Amino acid sequence: MTKFLLSLHVLAAIIAIGPVTVAAGMFPAAARRDHSALPLLHRICRVYAVFGIAVPVFGLATASSLGVLTDTWLVVSIVLTLAAALILGLLILPYQQRILSGTPAVRPARLAMLTGVFNLLWATVTILMIVRPGSTTGA
Repeated sequence: MTKFLLSLHVLAAIIAIGPVTVAAGMFPAAARRDHSALPLLHRICRVYAVFGIAVPVFGLATASSLGVLTDTWLVVSIVLTLAAALILGLLILPYQQRILSGTPAVRPARLAMLTGVFNLLWATVTILMIVRPGSTTGA
């Protein structure tokens, strides 16, 4: 069962987080040049963010199955995942919506910075998932 849960966790991460990462990263540049792409990029971010909830759900199920829920690397990963989710849900998506509605107070440079932080958090979580500091698997 653990291998099945881990497979679902990894697939969910690839299928859900990948598109959000790419679309969110493209949005600030498109906001400066190609406004016609903005609604599609925003929709991709919104829709896949909802599917992205499956990533921590399957991740926690996998961690529970492995008995590693209290391991430091996992706790740090959970905190970073929560931070990434909050940045996406409370800052990136609303800023994208404001840019779409023509609100001048939001600058693409600020959105690009937030998107970079979001992507860096996910990269860090991915590295922690692979390296797992203190692991006895030799990784």
